[in-house]
Order: sequence, then structure tokens, then C-alpha cells
Amino acid sequence: MVQVYYGVAFAIAIMFAATYIHIWHKHFDINFTMVFSLVPIACLGYWMGSTATNLEEAFAALKVIYIGGCFLQLFILFSVMNLCRIRVGRWIRVLLFFVTALIYASVLTIGRTDLFYKSVTFELVNGLPVLTKQYAWMHTVFYAVLIMFFLASLIVIGYSWLKKSQVPRTIIYLLIFPDVICVSCFFLGRKVVSTIDLVPVGYVIAEVIYLLIAYRVNLYDVGETVIDSMVRERAIGYISFDFNNRYLGSNEMARKLIPELSVLKVDQVLGESANEKKIWHFLESFQKNQDNDLFVFTYHETEAPDDERIYNVNVNYLYDGVKKRGYIITFTDDTQNRKYIQLLDSYNDKLKREVDAKTQHIMEMHDNLIMSLATMVESRDNSTGGHIKRTSEGVRILVDEILKLGTLSLSEEFCKDVIKAAPMHDLGKIAVDDEVLRKPGKFTDEEFEKMKIHAAEGARVIHEILEHTDDESFKHVAENVAHYHHERWDGSGYPEGLSGEQIPIEARIMAIADVYDALVSKRVYKEAFSTDRANAIIMEGMGTQFDPSLKTAYEKARPRLEAYYKAI
Repeated sequence: MVQVYYGVAFAIAIMFAATYIHIWHKHFDINFTMVFSLVPIACLGYWMGSTATNLEEAFAALKVIYIGGCFLQLFILFSVMNLCRIRVGRWIRVLLFFVTALIYASVLTIGRTDLFYKSVTFELVNGLPVLTKQYAWMHTVFYAVLIMFFLASLIVIGYSWLKKSQVPRTIIYLLIFPDVICVSCFFLGRKVVSTIDLVPVGYVIAEVIYLLIAYRVNLYDVGETVIDSMVRERAIGYISFDFNNRYLGSNEMARKLIPELSVLKVDQVLGESANEKKIWHFLESFQKNQDNDLFVFTYHETEAPDDERIYNVNVNYLYDGVKKRGYIITFTDDTQNRKYIQLLDSYNDKLKREVDAKTQHIMEMHDNLIMSLATMVESRDNSTGGHIKRTSEGVRILVDEILKLGTLSLSEEFCKDVIKAAPMHDLGKIAVDDEVLRKPGKFTDEEFEKMKIHAAEGARVIHEILEHTDDESFKHVAENVAHYHHERWDGSGYPEGLSGEQIPIEARIMAIADVYDALVSKRVYKEAFSTDRANAIIMEGMGTQFDPSLKTAYEKARPRLEAYYKAI
């Protein structure tokens, strides 16, 4: 049964060593490899001792066992120092190795000298080998060195916990256990179980913990795979996190940009400072949508606050081989490119302002030309003085109330075009004979027919004036206003006899403003109507002459219309 116990321990040690080989990475500490090499050898020695049939075989087993007994604690100490980033001189490492090798050399003299054991007796009890040993002074040195290595490891771990914020907390936790377990099994094992040695169990447990450390350490060392020269040359900073958003590490450049990282302990989550909240934002945006992986970070030098640096921020998965292990955030200095782009943007903005100013000037000239033409046409008609200005204001008031009501889905651009087109509604009168246009009284039927051509002629004139304009939407609206503002909702209007929604909405709006002005203004053939009488006529025409859907807008506009006409 004892032989089975040691055999199983040896087999498990071999299995864990094979697992370590399987996950081996070039960044693994060499001391890990030594631990996983020595544990199976030591376990093999215990199995050899359990099957020994004479003293010579027992001596051979002891010499194999003490390979682990002497060197394992040394390499555990070295691995603790490396993982805790404690730098010691090479000569100290060489000295410690030399002392350990000297102790093991004394082990090799067992059976020939009394350096390690003064005497050893061998006997078989119930078929099991039993050694009775009397320890010599080198064995005492061995114990002292073993305890010294153990205490040194605990001191390094404790110091790192208190002082080394960049040492992963998880690694510190894990490092405590293999040391304590191995030493406890070595010194206390025989007192707990007298028939077997618990040291192989301690070794196997240590292997399990070191496998966990090896698996975890890849996360913290992944930054080492970045070529240092590239990082320095391009001023690249990087920060890594695991999938629980715990901080894994960063390089010097990142800690310069985010000073809070210098005091943030590894394996902790970010705090609530302004910079850390920005990092949270980068991570959360990427976690919600992997396409959200590009951001901008602005940094101001402490010594020169006006010296602004702009960094492109990229968030991506942190890979260990082909496996995703967390997230990595990289900062790349993009200041020069940004300044160049800003310079181009500034130049483009200046150029755009100049072009806009020229375009605005041309548009104003264009509008003034049209307004002058409309005024000139109006001056030929001795019965409609000021009609253009008044109807334009009437259209503006009506459109404003239509937008407030929101019952018609009219765009802001369309409404501007309607207001702008209003002064052009009677441009077609330029084609009407003076004897008709300037007649000081009511038209005969024949004269009225001649007057009616101004609607279609207005559309034609506007089409020719605006033929080469880039503003197609305004051209369309202006033509419709001129062409159809005398159409009636019931189809009895002119020039096309359109009805209902066949009449463009811009012409329907223009019709109300045009008729309202004709009613409240003095003409050669009539006196001005009162606003109450004009309102009654407009309301009576809703559904026959005018679009009934504009009734509410007209009612809302009425007080403003009356105030306007009263003020002029």
C-alpha cells in the first residue's frame, strides 16, 4: 500500500510536469522549469525508497530524494524573487547555488563518510524498508539553509505585498502556499503520519499551485512581447485588463499618461478619477460593441500645460496565443497628424467662409435682381402699390403659424423657399399690356382673360431666370407659386383649373396672403375693406376658394396680420 502511495504521487508529478510542458511559454521563469523537473525526480526517489530491499538501494533512493530536498527550496526562492520583481546580484544567486550544491555533495557521501549521517541501519518490517538514521553536522546545515530559504521567501512576499503595487496580488496569494505546504510536510509530516512521508503530497500540491501561477503569469507578461524599440520610437502606451476589468499591468508611457496607474495595484479595478473614468468608458464601449474600438485622448504636460498631446486610443482583445485572455488599450501619439489635419481644416474653414461669403453675395445680388424686377413690374400696375412687400410678409406669418401647428409636414428648407418665392408671384404681369394692367377700373371679360395669362407667364419667366440655378427646390417652389396662386380649392380658378390637393401647397398658402391683401388694401376700383369683413370673406372661402386644412393656421395668423396692416 505504501508503494502504491509513492507510485501514485510519482505518476501525478509526471502528469503535472507534462501539463507544464504543454502550456510552456517563452516568458516562463526558468525557475518554474526547474521546479517541475525536480518534483518528479524527488517523488521517484520516494518510490525507490519504498521498494528498497537492502541498504545500498536505500542509499540510492535517499540521494535521489535529496535532489529535490536540497534544490527545490532554492528554486522556489528564486521564482518568488523574480515574480515579486526583487533584483539580486548574480553573485548572490551563484553563492546560494554553491551552498546548496555543497550540501548535496555531502548527501552523495552517505554510506562512505559521516558528513551527513553518522550512521544508518536498514531493516524490513512487514515487508517495508525502515531506515534508522543518526544525523551529522551537514544535516543540521541542510536544515538551517532550508529554513533560511523559507524565511527569505516569506520576507520577499510580505515586502511585495506592502510596497510593490505593480506585483500582481493574485500571484502574491498563490506564492505563499507552495512554500508553506512543502516546509510543513517536510518538518511535520512524520509526526502526523508515522508510516509514510507527506513530502511527495506537498510537492504535488506545489506543482498544482505553480501551474496556476504559470497560467496567470502570461497575462502580466504579455506586454513584454511588444518590441521595446517600437514602443519607445512611437511613444506607445499600453494597459491590460482581464475579463473582470481588473488591472493587469501597463508600461511607463501609459503610466505617464494616466498617473493613477502608478498607485493602482495589479488585480484591482479602476477608481473614480477623471482619467480612470475615461478608461472605463473605452472598455465599456468596446464590450458593448467591438466596432467601438477607436477613441481620442488628450494629454497636457505637467511642466508645460499649453503643450497639448493628442493620442489615438485603440481597444482590442488581449491574446495569449490564439486565446482571448482580456483587453489591451494602446495609446499612440498622433499629435503631428492632428495638427496637420487641424491646419488643413483651418484652411478649409477659411476657404469655405470665403466661398460662403461670395455665394451669399451672389445670392443677394440674385434676390435683389428678382426683387427689382418684381418691383418694376408692380410699378406698371397703378392699383397694387406695395403689394409685393405686404403679401411677402403675409406668407411669412402664415408659414410661421403652420410650422407652430405642425399639422403639415413641411421642411424648414421648403418654408424658407416659399417665403423667398412670394415676391415673385406676379412676375408674369410683365407680359400683360399696359392698357389692361393700368386700367383705372374693373376689367371687362376680355380684359380679364388677358390679365389671367400672367400666372402661366410668371412661371415661364421664373423658369428662364432660374434655369441654371443649383437650387432646384427653390426653382420648383417659385414656379408653382407664380403659376398656381390663382387656382381655387373647388377647381374654378385659373390657369389650369386645378382643385384640392392638385394645387401645390405653396400656391395654396400664397393664395390666402394674396387675396387677404387685395381685400384690406385700396384699389382704383374699390375702397379697402375692414379687417373683419376681409376675415369673413376669407373664412367663407375655406373649402371653396382656399384649402380648408389651412383654416386653423390662418385663424392663428389673423391677429398678427391685422397688427401688421395696422402698423403700415
